[in-house]
Amino acid sequence: MWSIIAFVAAAMLVLLIAITIYDVTQRSHAILRNFPVIGHLRYLLESFGPELRQYIVTGNNEERPFSRAQRRWVYASSKRQNNYFAFGTDQNIEDASNYLIVRHASFPLRDPLPVDPDFDPQFRVPCAKVLGGARGRRNAFRPGSIVNVSGMSFGSLSGPAVEALNRGAQIAGCLQNTGEGGVSEHHLHGGDLVWQIGTGYFGCRDEQGRFSMERFLDVVQAHPSIRAIEVKLSQGAKPGVGGMLPAAKISPEIARARGVPLGQDCISPSCHSAFQDVDSMLDFVEQLAQTSGLPIGIKSAVGQMDFWRELAHRMANESRGVDFVTIDGGEGGTGAAPLVFADHVALPFRLGFSQVFREFVAAGVADDIVFGGSGKLGFPEAALLAFALGCDVMHVGREAMLSIGCIQAQRCHTGACPTGVATQSRWLMRGLDPELKSARLANYVVTVRKELLRLSRACGVPHPAMVTLQHFDLINQGFVAQPATEFFGYQRNWGLPSAKDQAAIPHMMAPSRRDTELRSH
Repeated sequence: MWSIIAFVAAAMLVLLIAITIYDVTQRSHAILRNFPVIGHLRYLLESFGPELRQYIVTGNNEERPFSRAQRRWVYASSKRQNNYFAFGTDQNIEDASNYLIVRHASFPLRDPLPVDPDFDPQFRVPCAKVLGGARGRRNAFRPGSIVNVSGMSFGSLSGPAVEALNRGAQIAGCLQNTGEGGVSEHHLHGGDLVWQIGTGYFGCRDEQGRFSMERFLDVVQAHPSIRAIEVKLSQGAKPGVGGMLPAAKISPEIARARGVPLGQDCISPSCHSAFQDVDSMLDFVEQLAQTSGLPIGIKSAVGQMDFWRELAHRMANESRGVDFVTIDGGEGGTGAAPLVFADHVALPFRLGFSQVFREFVAAGVADDIVFGGSGKLGFPEAALLAFALGCDVMHVGREAMLSIGCIQAQRCHTGACPTGVATQSRWLMRGLDPELKSARLANYVVTVRKELLRLSRACGVPHPAMVTLQHFDLINQGFVAQPATEFFGYQRNWGLPSAKDQAAIPHMMAPSRRDTELRSH
Protein backbone atom coordinates (compact mmCIF):
# COMPACT_ATOMS: atom_id res chain seq x y z
CA MET A 1 0.00 0.00 0.00
CA TRP A 2 2.69 2.46 1.03
CA SER A 3 4.75 1.53 -2.02
CA ILE A 4 1.82 2.48 -4.29
CA ILE A 5 1.41 5.82 -2.52
CA ALA A 6 5.14 6.47 -2.80
CA PHE A 7 5.07 5.58 -6.51
CA VAL A 8 2.12 7.92 -7.17
CA ALA A 9 3.78 10.71 -5.19
CA ALA A 10 7.03 10.26 -7.11
CA ALA A 11 5.17 10.25 -10.42
CA MET A 12 3.35 13.45 -9.50
CA LEU A 13 6.62 15.07 -8.46
CA VAL A 14 8.23 14.13 -11.78
CA LEU A 15 5.18 15.46 -13.63
CA LEU A 16 5.34 18.77 -11.73
CA ILE A 17 9.06 19.08 -12.45
CA ALA A 18 8.44 18.39 -16.14
CA ILE A 19 5.63 20.98 -16.28
CA THR A 20 7.84 23.50 -14.48
CA ILE A 21 10.69 22.98 -16.95
CA TYR A 22 8.31 23.31 -19.88
CA ASP A 23 6.66 26.45 -18.49
CA VAL A 24 9.95 28.19 -17.75
CA THR A 25 11.46 27.42 -21.17
CA GLN A 26 8.45 27.98 -23.46
CA ARG A 27 7.98 31.45 -24.96
CA SER A 28 4.32 31.65 -25.94
CA HIS A 29 2.79 32.57 -22.58
CA ALA A 30 4.38 35.13 -20.23
CA ILE A 31 2.16 34.08 -17.31
CA LEU A 32 3.48 30.49 -17.46
CA ARG A 33 7.11 31.57 -17.77
CA ASN A 34 6.81 33.84 -14.75
CA PHE A 35 4.55 31.60 -12.67
CA PRO A 36 5.20 27.97 -13.68
CA VAL A 37 2.56 25.37 -12.78
CA ILE A 38 0.23 27.72 -10.88
CA GLY A 39 -0.09 29.90 -13.99
CA HIS A 40 -2.16 27.11 -15.55
CA LEU A 41 -4.91 27.91 -13.07
CA ARG A 42 -5.55 31.20 -14.88
CA TYR A 43 -6.13 29.44 -18.18
CA LEU A 44 -8.23 26.76 -16.49
CA LEU A 45 -10.45 29.34 -14.82
CA GLU A 46 -10.58 31.33 -18.06
CA SER A 47 -11.87 28.27 -19.89
CA PHE A 48 -14.74 28.04 -17.38
CA GLY A 49 -15.29 31.78 -17.51
CA PRO A 50 -18.42 31.96 -19.70
CA GLU A 51 -20.24 29.37 -17.60
CA LEU A 52 -19.21 30.91 -14.26
CA ARG A 53 -19.90 34.51 -15.30
CA GLN A 54 -23.38 33.65 -16.48
CA TYR A 55 -24.44 33.06 -12.87
CA ILE A 56 -22.08 34.48 -10.28
CA VAL A 57 -19.51 36.84 -11.79
CA THR A 58 -19.54 39.84 -14.13
CA GLY A 59 -21.15 39.97 -17.54
CA ASN A 60 -19.38 40.47 -20.84
CA ASN A 61 -19.87 44.23 -20.83
CA GLU A 62 -19.55 45.18 -17.17
CA GLU A 63 -15.83 45.42 -16.40
CA ARG A 64 -13.85 48.65 -16.78
CA PRO A 65 -11.81 50.17 -18.29
CA PHE A 66 -12.11 47.37 -20.84
CA SER A 67 -14.90 44.83 -20.69
CA ARG A 68 -14.37 41.11 -20.98
CA ALA A 69 -15.89 41.17 -24.48
CA GLN A 70 -13.49 43.89 -25.58
CA ARG A 71 -10.47 42.08 -24.17
CA ARG A 72 -11.58 38.85 -25.80
CA TRP A 73 -11.84 40.63 -29.15
CA VAL A 74 -8.31 42.07 -28.83
CA TYR A 75 -6.82 38.74 -27.73
CA ALA A 76 -8.48 36.82 -30.55
CA SER A 77 -7.52 39.43 -33.14
CA SER A 78 -3.90 39.50 -32.02
CA LYS A 79 -3.65 35.71 -32.26
CA ARG A 80 -5.49 35.54 -35.60
CA GLN A 81 -8.19 33.46 -33.97
CA ASN A 82 -11.95 33.65 -34.49
CA ASN A 83 -12.98 37.09 -33.18
CA TYR A 84 -16.66 36.73 -34.04
CA PHE A 85 -19.44 36.61 -31.43
CA ALA A 86 -22.50 34.39 -31.63
CA PHE A 87 -26.27 34.66 -31.12
CA GLY A 88 -26.60 38.40 -31.71
CA THR A 89 -25.85 41.42 -29.56
CA ASP A 90 -26.11 41.24 -25.79
CA GLN A 91 -26.34 45.04 -25.54
CA ASN A 92 -29.59 46.40 -24.14
CA ILE A 93 -30.11 48.90 -26.93
CA GLU A 94 -33.64 49.96 -25.98
CA ASP A 95 -32.55 51.20 -22.54
CA ALA A 96 -29.12 52.48 -23.61
CA SER A 97 -27.88 56.06 -23.38
CA ASN A 98 -25.81 57.56 -26.23
CA TYR A 99 -25.62 54.16 -27.90
CA LEU A 100 -23.78 54.44 -31.20
CA ILE A 101 -25.43 53.27 -34.41
CA VAL A 102 -23.70 53.26 -37.80
CA ARG A 103 -26.03 54.11 -40.71
CA HIS A 104 -24.89 51.78 -43.48
CA ALA A 105 -25.56 52.37 -47.17
CA SER A 106 -28.25 50.50 -49.06
CA PHE A 107 -25.71 50.00 -51.83
CA PRO A 108 -22.36 49.51 -50.07
CA LEU A 109 -19.02 49.19 -51.77
CA ARG A 110 -17.60 45.72 -52.24
CA ASP A 111 -16.48 44.09 -48.98
CA PRO A 112 -12.72 43.35 -49.18
CA LEU A 113 -13.26 40.02 -47.36
CA PRO A 114 -12.45 37.36 -48.29
CA VAL A 115 -9.17 38.95 -49.25
CA ASP A 116 -9.53 40.71 -52.57
CA PRO A 117 -6.45 40.71 -54.86
CA ASP A 118 -6.98 44.45 -55.33
CA PHE A 119 -6.14 45.04 -51.67
CA ASP A 120 -2.91 44.82 -49.72
CA PRO A 121 -2.68 41.50 -47.82
CA GLN A 122 -2.12 43.58 -44.68
CA PHE A 123 -5.07 45.90 -45.41
CA ARG A 124 -2.86 48.92 -45.87
CA VAL A 125 -4.93 52.04 -45.15
CA PRO A 126 -2.74 55.17 -45.34
CA CYS A 127 -3.62 58.57 -43.91
CA ALA A 128 -5.62 60.79 -46.25
CA LYS A 129 -3.35 63.78 -45.52
CA VAL A 130 0.39 64.35 -45.87
CA LEU A 131 1.92 65.04 -42.47
CA GLY A 132 3.81 68.32 -42.68
CA GLY A 133 2.75 68.89 -46.29
CA ALA A 134 0.61 71.97 -45.65
CA ARG A 135 3.53 73.83 -44.06
CA GLY A 136 6.18 72.56 -46.47
CA ARG A 137 8.33 70.68 -43.96
CA ARG A 138 11.44 69.20 -45.60
CA ASN A 139 10.67 65.69 -44.37
CA ALA A 140 6.90 65.71 -44.80
CA PHE A 141 5.39 62.27 -45.41
CA ARG A 142 2.10 60.45 -45.65
CA PRO A 143 1.67 58.09 -42.65
CA GLY A 144 1.27 54.59 -44.02
CA SER A 145 -1.30 53.57 -41.43
CA ILE A 146 -4.35 55.26 -39.93
CA VAL A 147 -3.87 53.07 -36.81
CA ASN A 148 -0.68 53.66 -34.80
CA VAL A 149 0.82 52.95 -31.37
CA SER A 150 0.33 55.66 -28.76
CA GLY A 151 2.97 57.13 -26.47
CA MET A 152 4.18 54.67 -23.83
CA SER A 153 7.63 55.30 -22.39
CA PHE A 154 10.47 52.91 -21.77
CA GLY A 155 10.48 52.97 -17.99
CA SER A 156 6.73 52.77 -17.65
CA LEU A 157 6.89 49.75 -19.99
CA SER A 158 9.60 47.11 -19.91
CA GLY A 159 12.31 46.89 -22.54
CA PRO A 160 10.89 43.69 -24.07
CA ALA A 161 7.43 45.30 -24.29
CA VAL A 162 8.79 48.39 -26.06
CA GLU A 163 10.78 46.17 -28.41
CA ALA A 164 7.70 44.06 -29.17
CA LEU A 165 5.72 47.20 -30.01
CA ASN A 166 8.48 48.53 -32.27
CA ARG A 167 8.95 45.26 -34.10
CA GLY A 168 5.18 44.97 -34.48
CA ALA A 169 4.96 48.52 -35.80
CA GLN A 170 7.54 47.64 -38.44
CA ILE A 171 5.55 44.55 -39.50
CA ALA A 172 2.24 46.44 -39.63
CA GLY A 173 3.75 49.51 -41.29
CA CYS A 174 2.53 51.88 -38.59
CA LEU A 175 4.14 54.48 -36.32
CA GLN A 176 5.19 53.98 -32.71
CA ASN A 177 5.15 56.96 -30.37
CA THR A 178 8.07 56.78 -27.94
CA GLY A 179 6.26 58.36 -25.01
CA GLU A 180 8.10 61.07 -23.10
CA GLY A 181 10.87 58.75 -21.82
CA GLY A 182 13.22 59.33 -24.74
CA VAL A 183 14.46 57.09 -27.55
CA SER A 184 15.94 53.89 -26.12
CA GLU A 185 17.71 50.95 -27.73
CA HIS A 186 14.42 49.05 -27.47
CA HIS A 187 12.82 51.49 -29.93
CA LEU A 188 15.36 50.67 -32.64
CA HIS A 189 14.14 47.44 -34.22
CA GLY A 190 12.84 48.67 -37.55
CA GLY A 191 9.65 50.52 -36.65
CA ASP A 192 9.20 54.20 -37.52
CA LEU A 193 8.95 56.55 -34.55
CA VAL A 194 7.21 59.68 -33.38
CA TRP A 195 9.54 61.11 -30.74
CA GLN A 196 7.50 62.61 -27.92
CA ILE A 197 9.09 65.48 -26.00
CA GLY A 198 7.52 66.17 -22.64
CA THR A 199 8.16 68.61 -19.85
CA GLY A 200 11.25 66.71 -18.69
CA TYR A 201 12.87 66.95 -22.16
CA PHE A 202 14.21 63.44 -21.75
CA GLY A 203 16.88 62.66 -24.32
CA CYS A 204 17.29 66.34 -25.24
CA ARG A 205 17.99 68.05 -21.92
CA ASP A 206 21.02 69.73 -20.43
CA GLU A 207 22.43 69.10 -16.97
CA GLN A 208 19.84 71.40 -15.40
CA GLY A 209 16.92 69.62 -17.08
CA ARG A 210 16.28 72.38 -19.63
CA PHE A 211 15.71 71.78 -23.33
CA SER A 212 18.91 71.52 -25.40
CA MET A 213 18.61 72.09 -29.15
CA GLU A 214 22.07 70.61 -29.67
CA ARG A 215 21.16 67.33 -27.99
CA PHE A 216 17.80 67.30 -29.76
CA LEU A 217 19.53 67.50 -33.13
CA ASP A 218 22.06 64.82 -32.13
CA VAL A 219 19.23 62.35 -31.43
CA VAL A 220 17.35 63.19 -34.63
CA GLN A 221 20.45 62.77 -36.77
CA ALA A 222 21.41 59.54 -35.02
CA HIS A 223 18.02 57.92 -35.56
CA PRO A 224 16.54 58.21 -39.07
CA SER A 225 13.56 56.14 -37.89
CA ILE A 226 12.26 59.31 -36.17
CA ARG A 227 9.66 60.63 -38.63
CA ALA A 228 7.93 63.32 -36.53
CA ILE A 229 8.15 65.16 -33.21
CA GLU A 230 5.26 65.41 -30.75
CA VAL A 231 5.43 68.07 -28.03
CA LYS A 232 3.37 66.74 -25.15
CA LEU A 233 1.41 69.37 -23.27
CA SER A 234 -0.70 66.95 -21.24
CA GLN A 235 -2.30 63.52 -21.33
CA GLY A 236 -5.89 62.56 -20.67
CA ALA A 237 -5.42 60.50 -17.52
CA LYS A 238 -3.56 63.19 -15.55
CA PRO A 239 -3.60 66.58 -17.29
CA GLY A 240 -1.85 69.40 -15.48
CA VAL A 241 0.06 66.98 -13.24
CA GLY A 242 3.72 66.08 -13.43
CA GLY A 243 5.13 62.61 -12.98
CA MET A 244 7.96 60.83 -11.25
CA LEU A 245 9.91 57.66 -11.87
CA PRO A 246 11.42 56.65 -8.50
CA ALA A 247 15.18 56.22 -8.33
CA ALA A 248 14.74 52.55 -7.46
CA LYS A 249 13.19 51.91 -10.89
CA ILE A 250 15.84 53.76 -12.91
CA SER A 251 18.20 51.30 -14.56
CA PRO A 252 21.33 52.28 -16.50
CA GLU A 253 19.35 51.77 -19.72
CA ILE A 254 16.60 54.14 -18.60
CA ALA A 255 19.16 56.70 -17.44
CA ARG A 256 20.88 56.64 -20.85
CA ALA A 257 17.63 57.02 -22.77
CA ARG A 258 16.40 59.88 -20.60
CA GLY A 259 19.70 61.60 -19.98
CA VAL A 260 19.24 61.56 -16.21
CA PRO A 261 21.62 60.50 -13.41
CA LEU A 262 21.33 57.16 -11.63
CA GLY A 263 20.26 57.13 -8.01
CA GLN A 264 17.89 60.11 -8.26
CA ASP A 265 14.14 60.35 -8.77
CA CYS A 266 13.31 61.26 -12.37
CA ILE A 267 10.77 64.09 -12.29
CA SER A 268 8.55 65.35 -15.10
CA PRO A 269 7.34 68.86 -14.19
CA SER A 270 3.72 69.82 -14.68
CA CYS A 271 4.55 72.47 -17.32
CA HIS A 272 7.16 73.31 -19.92
CA SER A 273 10.11 75.60 -19.29
CA ALA A 274 10.94 76.14 -22.99
CA PHE A 275 7.72 78.12 -23.56
CA GLN A 276 4.94 79.65 -21.47
CA ASP A 277 2.08 80.54 -23.85
CA VAL A 278 0.78 79.98 -27.38
CA ASP A 279 3.09 82.60 -28.89
CA SER A 280 6.29 81.17 -27.42
CA MET A 281 5.08 77.62 -28.08
CA LEU A 282 4.75 78.37 -31.79
CA ASP A 283 8.26 79.85 -31.79
CA PHE A 284 9.50 76.62 -30.19
CA VAL A 285 7.63 74.49 -32.76
CA GLU A 286 9.09 76.43 -35.68
CA GLN A 287 12.61 76.18 -34.25
CA LEU A 288 12.25 72.40 -34.00
CA ALA A 289 10.89 72.19 -37.53
CA GLN A 290 13.59 74.41 -39.03
CA THR A 291 16.37 72.53 -37.24
CA SER A 292 15.15 69.00 -37.97
CA GLY A 293 12.98 69.35 -41.08
CA LEU A 294 10.47 67.04 -39.41
CA PRO A 295 6.73 67.58 -38.95
CA ILE A 296 6.04 68.96 -35.45
CA GLY A 297 2.81 68.53 -33.52
CA ILE A 298 1.32 68.75 -30.06
CA LYS A 299 -0.53 66.32 -27.84
CA SER A 300 -2.97 67.50 -25.22
CA ALA A 301 -6.05 66.70 -23.22
CA VAL A 302 -8.85 69.25 -23.48
CA GLY A 303 -9.78 71.56 -20.64
CA GLN A 304 -10.19 75.32 -20.99
CA MET A 305 -10.76 76.38 -24.59
CA ASP A 306 -8.87 79.71 -24.65
CA PHE A 307 -5.66 77.95 -25.68
CA TRP A 308 -7.28 76.28 -28.69
CA ARG A 309 -9.04 79.44 -29.87
CA GLU A 310 -5.81 81.42 -29.78
CA LEU A 311 -3.86 78.65 -31.51
CA ALA A 312 -6.42 78.38 -34.32
CA HIS A 313 -6.55 82.18 -34.67
CA ARG A 314 -2.77 82.54 -34.87
CA MET A 315 -2.46 79.73 -37.42
CA ALA A 316 -5.10 81.42 -39.57
CA ASN A 317 -3.33 84.80 -39.47
CA GLU A 318 0.38 83.98 -39.15
CA SER A 319 2.94 81.81 -40.89
CA ARG A 320 3.65 79.75 -37.77
CA GLY A 321 1.75 76.61 -36.86
CA VAL A 322 1.75 72.97 -35.84
CA ASP A 323 1.58 70.14 -38.37
CA PHE A 324 -0.54 67.82 -36.27
CA VAL A 325 -2.72 67.87 -33.18
CA THR A 326 -3.30 64.77 -31.05
CA ILE A 327 -6.24 64.96 -28.67
CA ASP A 328 -6.16 62.58 -25.71
CA GLY A 329 -9.47 61.89 -24.02
CA GLY A 330 -9.96 62.05 -20.27
CA GLU A 331 -10.65 58.30 -20.38
CA GLY A 332 -7.08 57.70 -21.57
CA GLY A 333 -4.72 55.47 -19.65
CA THR A 334 -1.52 55.85 -17.67
CA GLY A 335 0.68 53.79 -15.41
CA ALA A 336 -0.30 55.83 -12.36
CA ALA A 337 -2.44 58.90 -11.67
CA PRO A 338 -4.26 60.56 -8.78
CA LEU A 339 -7.80 59.16 -8.74
CA VAL A 340 -9.46 62.56 -8.91
CA PHE A 341 -7.49 63.50 -12.04
CA ALA A 342 -8.19 60.19 -13.75
CA ASP A 343 -11.91 60.48 -12.97
CA HIS A 344 -12.71 64.19 -13.16
CA VAL A 345 -10.10 66.27 -15.03
CA ALA A 346 -10.15 66.70 -18.86
CA LEU A 347 -13.05 66.17 -21.23
CA PRO A 348 -13.78 62.71 -22.65
CA PHE A 349 -12.43 62.25 -26.15
CA ARG A 350 -15.65 62.72 -28.09
CA LEU A 351 -16.53 66.00 -26.39
CA GLY A 352 -12.98 67.34 -26.21
CA PHE A 353 -12.07 66.55 -29.80
CA SER A 354 -15.29 67.90 -31.26
CA GLN A 355 -14.88 71.21 -29.41
CA VAL A 356 -11.28 71.62 -30.59
CA PHE A 357 -12.08 70.60 -34.17
CA ARG A 358 -14.88 73.16 -34.40
CA GLU A 359 -12.40 75.92 -33.48
CA PHE A 360 -10.03 74.98 -36.31
CA VAL A 361 -12.89 74.65 -38.79
CA ALA A 362 -14.17 78.11 -37.80
CA ALA A 363 -10.66 79.52 -38.34
CA GLY A 364 -10.40 77.85 -41.75
CA VAL A 365 -7.24 75.86 -40.99
CA ALA A 366 -8.57 72.34 -40.31
CA ASP A 367 -7.34 71.11 -43.70
CA ASP A 368 -3.77 72.17 -42.81
CA ILE A 369 -3.57 69.90 -39.76
CA VAL A 370 -3.38 66.13 -39.36
CA PHE A 371 -5.69 65.38 -36.44
CA GLY A 372 -5.03 62.38 -34.21
CA GLY A 373 -7.05 60.89 -31.40
CA SER A 374 -6.40 58.60 -28.46
CA GLY A 375 -8.31 57.35 -25.44
CA LYS A 376 -10.06 53.96 -25.80
CA LEU A 377 -10.29 54.25 -29.59
CA GLY A 378 -8.83 50.82 -30.32
CA PHE A 379 -12.14 49.25 -31.32
CA PRO A 380 -13.68 49.63 -34.79
CA GLU A 381 -16.87 51.50 -33.85
CA ALA A 382 -15.05 53.98 -31.58
CA ALA A 383 -12.32 54.52 -34.16
CA LEU A 384 -14.83 55.06 -36.98
CA LEU A 385 -16.64 57.72 -34.94
CA ALA A 386 -13.27 59.40 -34.30
CA PHE A 387 -12.73 59.64 -38.06
CA ALA A 388 -16.23 61.02 -38.50
CA LEU A 389 -15.43 63.70 -35.91
CA GLY A 390 -12.41 64.78 -37.96
CA CYS A 391 -9.52 62.48 -37.01
CA ASP A 392 -7.07 61.54 -39.73
CA VAL A 393 -5.21 58.96 -37.65
CA MET A 394 -5.82 57.26 -34.31
CA HIS A 395 -3.49 55.85 -31.68
CA VAL A 396 -3.82 52.83 -29.40
CA GLY A 397 -2.11 52.43 -26.04
CA ARG A 398 -3.72 50.04 -23.60
CA GLU A 399 -5.26 48.06 -26.46
CA ALA A 400 -1.75 47.58 -27.85
CA MET A 401 -0.65 46.42 -24.39
CA LEU A 402 -3.50 43.89 -24.35
CA SER A 403 -2.39 42.58 -27.74
CA ILE A 404 1.10 41.76 -26.41
CA GLY A 405 -0.15 40.02 -23.28
CA CYS A 406 -1.55 42.54 -20.76
CA ILE A 407 -4.42 41.01 -18.75
CA GLN A 408 -5.72 44.27 -17.21
CA ALA A 409 -4.27 43.34 -13.81
CA GLN A 410 -4.12 47.10 -13.10
CA ARG A 411 -0.77 46.82 -11.32
CA CYS A 412 1.13 49.17 -13.64
CA HIS A 413 1.88 51.55 -10.76
CA THR A 414 3.34 48.81 -8.54
CA GLY A 415 6.07 47.47 -10.85
CA ALA A 416 4.58 44.00 -10.38
CA CYS A 417 2.87 43.51 -13.76
CA PRO A 418 2.45 39.71 -13.97
CA THR A 419 2.87 39.61 -17.76
CA GLY A 420 6.12 41.59 -17.94
CA VAL A 421 4.57 44.51 -19.88
CA ALA A 422 4.59 47.35 -17.32
CA THR A 423 7.48 46.42 -15.04
CA GLN A 424 11.25 46.65 -14.72
CA SER A 425 11.53 43.36 -12.82
CA ARG A 426 13.95 41.13 -14.71
CA TRP A 427 12.11 38.01 -13.54
CA LEU A 428 8.72 39.24 -14.72
CA MET A 429 9.84 40.77 -18.03
CA ARG A 430 11.66 37.58 -19.03
CA GLY A 431 8.26 36.02 -19.67
CA LEU A 432 7.58 38.40 -22.56
CA ASP A 433 9.06 37.22 -25.87
CA PRO A 434 9.38 40.35 -28.10
CA GLU A 435 9.53 38.40 -31.35
CA LEU A 436 6.33 36.46 -30.70
CA LYS A 437 4.45 39.42 -29.22
CA SER A 438 5.45 41.71 -32.10
CA ALA A 439 3.44 39.52 -34.46
CA ARG A 440 0.44 39.82 -32.14
CA LEU A 441 0.64 43.61 -32.09
CA ALA A 442 0.83 43.62 -35.88
CA ASN A 443 -2.13 41.25 -36.15
CA TYR A 444 -4.19 43.51 -33.92
CA VAL A 445 -3.32 46.71 -35.83
CA VAL A 446 -4.07 45.04 -39.16
CA THR A 447 -7.41 43.74 -37.82
CA VAL A 448 -8.48 47.23 -36.71
CA ARG A 449 -7.56 48.62 -40.13
CA LYS A 450 -9.45 45.80 -41.83
CA GLU A 451 -12.57 46.40 -39.74
CA LEU A 452 -12.39 50.17 -40.35
CA LEU A 453 -12.11 49.53 -44.07
CA ARG A 454 -15.08 47.16 -43.98
CA LEU A 455 -17.17 49.62 -41.98
CA SER A 456 -16.39 52.54 -44.26
CA ARG A 457 -17.23 50.49 -47.33
CA ALA A 458 -20.46 49.40 -45.68
CA CYS A 459 -21.22 53.13 -45.42
CA GLY A 460 -20.57 53.49 -49.15
CA VAL A 461 -17.19 55.28 -49.01
CA PRO A 462 -13.72 53.89 -49.82
CA HIS A 463 -11.74 55.26 -46.86
CA PRO A 464 -12.54 55.90 -43.16
CA ALA A 465 -11.58 59.57 -43.59
CA MET A 466 -14.64 59.98 -45.83
CA VAL A 467 -17.04 58.82 -43.12
CA THR A 468 -18.86 61.78 -41.53
CA LEU A 469 -21.24 62.23 -38.62
CA GLN A 470 -24.09 61.88 -41.11
CA HIS A 471 -23.33 58.16 -40.98
CA PHE A 472 -24.13 57.98 -37.23
CA ASP A 473 -27.07 58.18 -34.86
CA LEU A 474 -27.06 58.05 -31.07
CA ILE A 475 -29.83 56.08 -29.34
CA ASN A 476 -30.90 57.81 -26.14
CA GLN A 477 -33.34 57.13 -23.33
CA GLY A 478 -36.86 56.79 -24.62
CA PHE A 479 -35.48 54.86 -27.61
CA VAL A 480 -35.00 58.05 -29.63
CA ALA A 481 -32.45 58.23 -32.42
CA GLN A 482 -30.59 61.55 -32.45
CA PRO A 483 -28.44 62.44 -35.48
CA ALA A 484 -24.80 62.65 -34.44
CA THR A 485 -24.43 65.96 -36.30
CA GLU A 486 -26.93 67.53 -33.88
CA PHE A 487 -25.36 65.91 -30.82
CA PHE A 488 -21.88 67.26 -31.60
CA GLY A 489 -22.94 70.53 -33.23
CA TYR A 490 -21.40 69.74 -36.63
CA GLN A 491 -22.50 71.02 -40.01
CA ARG A 492 -22.93 68.78 -43.03
CA ASN A 493 -19.70 67.21 -44.33
CA TRP A 494 -17.47 68.63 -41.60
CA GLY A 495 -14.44 66.39 -41.21
CA LEU A 496 -14.17 65.41 -44.87
CA PRO A 497 -10.68 65.67 -46.39
CA SER A 498 -10.05 68.47 -48.85
CA ALA A 499 -10.91 67.86 -52.50
CA LYS A 500 -7.19 67.35 -53.24
CA ASP A 501 -6.83 64.73 -50.50
CA GLN A 502 -10.04 62.98 -51.55
CA ALA A 503 -8.72 62.75 -55.10
CA ALA A 504 -5.54 61.08 -53.80
CA ILE A 505 -7.36 58.35 -51.89
CA PRO A 506 -7.90 55.89 -54.80
CA HIS A 507 -4.22 56.14 -55.77
CA MET A 508 -2.81 55.70 -52.27
CA MET A 509 -5.10 52.69 -51.67
CA ALA A 510 -3.81 50.96 -54.83
CA PRO A 511 -1.30 48.14 -54.25
CA SER A 512 2.35 49.09 -54.56
CA ARG A 513 4.97 46.99 -56.33
CA ARG A 514 6.16 45.73 -52.95
CA ASP A 515 2.59 44.68 -52.09
CA THR A 516 2.41 42.69 -55.32
CA GLU A 517 5.71 41.00 -54.46
CA LEU A 518 4.39 40.12 -50.99
CA ARG A 519 1.36 38.41 -52.52
CA SER A 520 3.45 36.54 -55.08
CA HIS A 521 5.51 35.02 -52.29
